[in-house]
Amino acid sequence: MADKPSRGLVVYGDGLGRFINESHTHLHSLASRGCCGFLSLPNSPPSESEAARIVREFAEILDASEAYHNTCGGDTAEIRRQKFMGMRSAIITNNSSLENFGGKLGFTMLQWSDIIDNSHPNVESPPDVVASELLKLLGFQQGKTSETSAFDLVFIHIGEGDQNGQKDTGKLNGLVGQIMHIEEQEPEISSRLHLSLVMSYGPVSDVDVPNYSVGCKVESNSNLSLLIPRQSYTVKGRNLRDNVRHYCPMLIAQWQNAVTRKDTAETFSFEDFKEHGGFLTIPADKFLDEIAFKLWKAPKYGA
Repeated sequence: MADKPSRGLVVYGDGLGRFINESHTHLHSLASRGCCGFLSLPNSPPSESEAARIVREFAEILDASEAYHNTCGGDTAEIRRQKFMGMRSAIITNNSSLENFGGKLGFTMLQWSDIIDNSHPNVESPPDVVASELLKLLGFQQGKTSETSAFDLVFIHIGEGDQNGQKDTGKLNGLVGQIMHIEEQEPEISSRLHLSLVMSYGPVSDVDVPNYSVGCKVESNSNLSLLIPRQSYTVKGRNLRDNVRHYCPMLIAQWQNAVTRKDTAETFSFEDFKEHGGFLTIPADKFLDEIAFKLWKAPKYGA
């Protein structure tokens, strides 16, 4: 644990997990030095539109599935402010549906054009320019960490399903590489910046089950079914989660110098994470609790 609160940057590749290949060297480099694993998701509702999927899955990593389904009640923004000790958070996206949803949760919603002076309001500027502007939002500038910052946590949303997947994954790879380069050159930043890279698979089907399964499949009528211990991601409190997708989880790699554990994964891939990842699998709706703990904005969940 750091001796000062960290500041968090979450880079989210929406639906881009399928497009990672050997050329994305910066993603693999991050995986090789960080802690890797999975975030499990609920099953997709029948006939879900792509626009709805984007918001629903993002709601999971924001710990806002109840708000998405309109079952939380009360002032959602105020409830979240109290839960996470007034944590100041921003989301950068060009997706209008996410903008509306995040705004209702109390997040500051930004578009790429708000931080990058560019005629193409997306990740079109050189990666070093984009990375520098992002880090400024967290109080990191010219190798120094200011005592105050605009935000404690910034989410970056890149990609929408499988549209332009290869292009978006390339942009994301360049951005992650530049952020890591800055951290390597600036020890004061690397000790305070908690970097998370999350990649989802987007729309899924039964065809994906054999290749991306994280669960232990046991026939429900088998005599051995009661002897198989439940994995923690299938449980909430004392109750079993009744809607868990055991395949195509989100892939996650986290790194903060001298804070995060290092596992033995060498590549940013499902196979490597399953075999060598130290993060294992947690429910996606517990991800923000884990981040908030590093930022000194929440107690360690489950402790």
